[in-house]
Amino acid sequence: MLFDIVVVSVALWASFALRFDRWTMPANLDTWLILLSAPAIAVPIFIRMGLYRAVVRYLPERALWTMLQAVTLAVVLWVLVAFLSQMTGRGIVPRSVPIIYWALVSIAVIGSRFAAKWLFWPISRKLILQRPAVVIYGAGEAGTQLAMSLRATHFIAGFIDDDTGLHRREVAGIRVYPRSQLSNLVQDFGVKQVILSMPSLSASRRKEIVASVSGHGVKVQSLPGITDLVTGKYLVSQIREIEIDDLLGRSSVPPDLGLIREMIVGRTVMVTGAGGSIGSELCRKIAQWSPQRLVLFEANEFALYQIDKELAGRNDAATIAVLGSVTDRARVRHAIIHHGVDVVFHAAAHKHVPLVEANVLEGIQNNVFGTKTVVDAAFDAGVKSFVLISTDKAVRPTNVMGGTKRWAELIVREKAAEAARTGTSQRFCAVRFGNVLGSNGSVVPLFKEQIARGGPLTLTDPGMTRYFMSIHEAAELIVQAGALSEGGDVFLLDMGQPMLISDLAENMIRLAGLTVRSETQPDGDIEIVATGKRPGEKMYEELFYDAATARPTRHPKILRAAPASDDSSLGSALHELSLALAQENELAARNILFGLIVETDHAGRT
Repeated sequence: MLFDIVVVSVALWASFALRFDRWTMPANLDTWLILLSAPAIAVPIFIRMGLYRAVVRYLPERALWTMLQAVTLAVVLWVLVAFLSQMTGRGIVPRSVPIIYWALVSIAVIGSRFAAKWLFWPISRKLILQRPAVVIYGAGEAGTQLAMSLRATHFIAGFIDDDTGLHRREVAGIRVYPRSQLSNLVQDFGVKQVILSMPSLSASRRKEIVASVSGHGVKVQSLPGITDLVTGKYLVSQIREIEIDDLLGRSSVPPDLGLIREMIVGRTVMVTGAGGSIGSELCRKIAQWSPQRLVLFEANEFALYQIDKELAGRNDAATIAVLGSVTDRARVRHAIIHHGVDVVFHAAAHKHVPLVEANVLEGIQNNVFGTKTVVDAAFDAGVKSFVLISTDKAVRPTNVMGGTKRWAELIVREKAAEAARTGTSQRFCAVRFGNVLGSNGSVVPLFKEQIARGGPLTLTDPGMTRYFMSIHEAAELIVQAGALSEGGDVFLLDMGQPMLISDLAENMIRLAGLTVRSETQPDGDIEIVATGKRPGEKMYEELFYDAATARPTRHPKILRAAPASDDSSLGSALHELSLALAQENELAARNILFGLIVETDHAGRT
């Protein structure tokens, strides 16, 4: 500020000297007053327009326009003051002096700042440029603590906050900007990382902010949730990656501990397909809820080894690893009877649509007859609760995988009817839901691999939609749905709104800090390519045959499908399907598979 007072005064004196070609000091009081009025007017304007808020070494080039505006305004106001002084008879200011004064003070004020930036701090500038530049979204207490912890290793370009009362202010010595200024910060400081520092943010608000910020080609990270901070699971300085789950905008509902206790606590639980994505997450959740024993039934040796080793290291529950296929009747019966299983979660299935479409007989053998084997063994052994993990592809199926899962639902429903007739009090039900983010063979891991390779991202059709939920939420809801069963139920998990696969692809590219290459943005990083719909794929999935008949349960995210009439033709259809498999007649197997589905769906939909 002192420098500007001297510079402005000298610039005005030099303007008069150039005009009169007389380089002498002022000879009277009126001339001194005119000279001193210049800094008296200019400095308050410079303060108001933020010329002293910016650190010179970080001065962006766009600050040139702000400084030029400030200088011009200061000169214009000084001219008004000088004109008024002339009217009172205190000296005369030639018309050329303001023009000379404006040129000189612009060069002096603006030039001195940029000269200082580029000449006086070359070493500091290089060190700062070597540090990663970040923007912190949220100027609250958590954001302030985060800024303090990052200052030694990062250059904090600024805070972004939606509170208009904080805009143009400084918090912890760092300027606060509106969201609209993010693109300028990215451009001026080379920001590649934005950190969300709002731990208590709602899921829907987080989704909105992440979608907005990720569109600037920056990597978005986040502080842990407020619960994790309070419990000490994370520190404020520990930053996690934004997951694609955050873009779903789903509000989590705490598990109903009453349902959990009824289903798990003190019981022996068996999970088939325990090494798969859904099965392994079920095992992790169940192990936390104090079962007496947890039986891990899995056909893949390495997958079984992985989940068994993980759970053994946590010491949450006693686990028993059983290697075997669900199509092996003797192995399944022995596992259930020998270990005294009370509850079965049947997650074992072939679920990759194109692969099952290309391997029809194996898909039917595993998904249909494997389910029947486990259901029969559970019924004969007196298992109290049986839960089938189904899929939205079982509704009006157009592919073999969806058709086999619909048959699995019918097998479970038939066994529930038998249990009701014989009065065994056993409960058999199915839980139907959409895609799980990050599950084996799903689109999310595929997109991650393609992004890591530099693209392109491949999808079958830009207009295709799917339901998505996180794998953690799905596992919790499956267990609770099983506790709500009355026998023969098909439960539907609330999946929210379907998402365009193309939107998912774009969001994942942006979350990686990259941009989408398209016709409108040819210089983008990664292209999205449509490859065409594959055999058996649907443009959209459904959870209901008739959404109007779905009934609520005591859990807000679990619905119960309307009960359907029993189907007496399932037994004969299973026999025909078995013969088609024995004869390796794929065409006959397909016809039987879809023929029964058409009949049962017309007779009584669920």
